[in-house]
Amino acid sequence: MPKLRNLTTGEIIAENVRVANGWWERFAGLIPRRVVEPDEGLWFRDCWAIHTLLMRAKIDVIFLDEQERVVRTFARVKRNRPALACFGARNVVELGAGALEGRDLLPGDRLELS
Repeated sequence: MPKLRNLTTGEIIAENVRVANGWWERFAGLIPRRVVEPDEGLWFRDCWAIHTLLMRAKIDVIFLDEQERVVRTFARVKRNRPALACFGARNVVELGAGALEGRDLLPGDRLELS
């Protein structure tokens, strides 16, 4: 499973992150999951907004620009939020709540899946 790495610092943010491919995975995302661990998540390409409607777990969210640099982060996003958007973002990474805790993930840091 690909790891989410901060190329700026070398830190691994999460151990099990996959790209959301196909319409169903992009539509449902993490909604079917009762528990999402902090070291797992989904990367949505060509995306600048998400929702947490029908989610069963809180999540951490990272918005990235077209060069996969951090634009904005949100920790412990509550369930049933109709929209969370970041203009200028081109990618969104959803992780289990707590993934960003204690991390110095700053705007401009570049992320990758490896």
